[in-house]
Amino acid sequence: MDKTKLVKTVKERLAGKAATLDELIRQTQEANSETKSSMGDKYETSREMVAQEIRNLHSQLSEVRNQMDALARLNNAPCQLAELGALVETGAGLFYIAAPVGQLELEGRKIMTVSPEAPLIKAMQGCRSGDTFSLNNRTQKVVGID
Repeated sequence: MDKTKLVKTVKERLAGKAATLDELIRQTQEANSETKSSMGDKYETSREMVAQEIRNLHSQLSEVRNQMDALARLNNAPCQLAELGALVETGAGLFYIAAPVGQLELEGRKIMTVSPEAPLIKAMQGCRSGDTFSLNNRTQKVVGID
C-alpha cells in the first residue's frame, strides 16, 4: 500500500474538517453579534450559550490543526513497530496510526485511521509483525506493519 496516498487522503479529510469548523465559527459569531444588537438583557443566557458554542468550535479547530501539524511531521518510511505513522494489519483489519478521521478506502482496501491514544493502539503499542496483543480479553495477531 502506498502510504503517500494514505497520508494525502488523511490530510485532505483534516483540511475539510478545518474548513467546516471555520465556517461554523463564522456563522455562529454572526448569529451572536445579531443577537447582541437586536435583543435586550433578558437574552443574556442565550448569548452565553452561543459564546460557549464558539469556544467549543475553536477548541475542536485547534485539535484538528494539531493533528494536521503532527501529520505533517510524520515520516512515510516503513515502520517496524506499531507506532505513530505505522500502517498495521491485524486479523480485525487495517489500521493507520495517525489522526482519527474515520474509515478510508484506498486501493480497494478499507483502512481505519486511529489516534495513537486509542485503546486499541495502546494495546498493540510496540508490537512487531507476528506479535500478539490483547484488548477486552480478545487476543489478536499483528499480521503485518508498514
